Amino acid sequence: MRKILTFATLLVWLTGSEASAKDYTVASPNGKNTVTVSDGIKITVSHNSLKVVDLLAGLDISTGKASATRKASPTSITSARKTGITKETIQATFYRQKSFTTAYCQLDIKLGKDWGMHVRAYDEGVAYRFYTTSKKEAVITDEMADFCFPEDSKAWLAYSTNDQKPFAMAFQNYYDENLLTEAKDKYAFLPATIERLLTDEAGKGTNGGVKVTLLESDLRSYPGMFLKADGTHLKAAFAKYPKKMAYYKWRGMSYVETTEDYIAKSTGPRTYPWRVMAITESDTEMPVNNLVYALATPNQTGDTSWIKPGKVAWDWWNDWNLKGVDFEAGINTRTYQYYINFAAKNHIPYVVLDEGWYDSSKGDIMNPIKDIDLQGLIDYAKAKNVSIVLWTVFNVLDEHLIEACEKYTKMGIKGWKIDFMDRNDQTAVEMAERLAKTCASYQLFVDYHGYFTPTGMNRTYPNILNYEGVFGMEEARWAKKDTDMPRYDVTFPFIRMMAGNVDFTPGALRNGTKDNWVECYQNPVSMGTRCHQLACYVVHDSPFTMLCDAPTNYEREQECTDIITSIPDAWDETRILQGKMGEYIVTARRNGNDWYVGGQTNWDRRTVALALDFLPAGASYEAILVTDGINANHQAEDYRVERKTLTARDSLDIRLASGGGFVLKLIKK
Repeated sequence: MRKILTFATLLVWLTGSEASAKDYTVASPNGKNTVTVSDGIKITVSHNSLKVVDLLAGLDISTGKASATRKASPTSITSARKTGITKETIQATFYRQKSFTTAYCQLDIKLGKDWGMHVRAYDEGVAYRFYTTSKKEAVITDEMADFCFPEDSKAWLAYSTNDQKPFAMAFQNYYDENLLTEAKDKYAFLPATIERLLTDEAGKGTNGGVKVTLLESDLRSYPGMFLKADGTHLKAAFAKYPKKMAYYKWRGMSYVETTEDYIAKSTGPRTYPWRVMAITESDTEMPVNNLVYALATPNQTGDTSWIKPGKVAWDWWNDWNLKGVDFEAGINTRTYQYYINFAAKNHIPYVVLDEGWYDSSKGDIMNPIKDIDLQGLIDYAKAKNVSIVLWTVFNVLDEHLIEACEKYTKMGIKGWKIDFMDRNDQTAVEMAERLAKTCASYQLFVDYHGYFTPTGMNRTYPNILNYEGVFGMEEARWAKKDTDMPRYDVTFPFIRMMAGNVDFTPGALRNGTKDNWVECYQNPVSMGTRCHQLACYVVHDSPFTMLCDAPTNYEREQECTDIITSIPDAWDETRILQGKMGEYIVTARRNGNDWYVGGQTNWDRRTVALALDFLPAGASYEAILVTDGINANHQAEDYRVERKTLTARDSLDIRLASGGGFVLKLIKK
């Protein structure tokens, strides 16, 4: 029998008088956020009594033998139970902080015999999820999530880069900032941020407002959400369930050739992903919003002591561009021995062998190419206290999962960099979980590259150290001059980092200003200053972080190399001291008794007045301040290092060049 949840086709901006008589409301512990649910699964979210979003939600589910005739009916709430405040202290492995405490109030809503929904109100936002209790097979034809905002709302949307097949792409794009009513007629991937502008007495929008960021959490065996604008609405869309897969001729990479007419299928009782609306009054609250992590399923792997975060010397971005050596650099044993020597000398724990160590055109993951003595390299690295990480394509590893993990674990690798998923349908999401779970059983960590926006799976499987899904440094290899990377660099920490860690791959030592940056694939140049690059290692949530440039470049710039490698990879605490999305950010992180502060700006020059009152009173710190040099507006590689003693009573005026940045290390005496 086909059972339909919610079939309204039009959502109006509801007023209080239009609300259903059968309403159920829950408020966050601090009372600021409220959620009201009424028949038809209409949800109204308010912040400080200001309505910020209305939405219609629902599932189209068939259970058992599907009816030949589709019957639509409105959905009524049969019962609702409200719970009091639930507090949780969450241990957050390899996250932006070791642990955090959160609290929520919940509605448990019954929508009939076999299904219902949970609605939670946190101080940081609200979330809801459906669940079903039937033991029968279920086919989900579609899910409705129709978000409606006021007409003057502004949106930050990252659109699919594939117009022909919008659900098949790398989830990497800059944010298009515009009024929601002027958004493009294209699919956008999560997260998406919408600003509900405050109005003055004349009813006109002001520059301030409440931001709502749409995310998802606990995405398991279900497709990820896309959004498409329609006037003041953002309507959810999902990739259909794959029917037939095919392969590209390069990399052995699979892709969806044809699809079914439904989005998901499952058997037995289950929960569906959390639909998250993070609510922030200030931009500085955004990068440290913890809802996605808090709502994910807790650790399923057990002991995590074997997982070691750390930096990694990377080959691909610098195009294996060693110089001043007596051998031909490339994908060969001698080149990687050089990378290993560099890593060992600078206490970098990992070297990654990116694409090319096996014949990716054949998907031959079980056999390294003849120019690579892989066992010899692993043994050579181990003797120098360095570990090897191997690159692969998602489906290629999945197709050889047990034999590849067994073989390469015995050889001594520590993890996989897994690339080119480029989709988030149900089978792709299942593959990602299967890989993480299996790799954990072999004590292998994973770095998910070419991957969709994270949804908290790194809480469930802490061996997932990092994710891409970000318009990262690789874009500098093929970007055009009008690409505004510095602006993106001070936008995505506020939006994308709410979802989880980022594999941005920073560390470029060839740096360009807005005027003199040049595109160069073989010898790439970053946009912005040297200090803008150094600050990435503090600003980003990234426990497994690449050094993207060539070892011989770092060796000629040992001072900068020492700065990068001295920055920790795991943190006890993170704060955003200052910032405005799209303009600048100042992040402070604590590791033990020491603090590290990183700041970045867009192409605008600015001076940051930095008070150190976040430090404990009475403590004294040995400070190392790395700032843009006096000529950095013309020569982006110019920087300056100062050393001084500082306390909580001190403040600094830090000048940032165009596209600039800074790093401040505060080591407790």
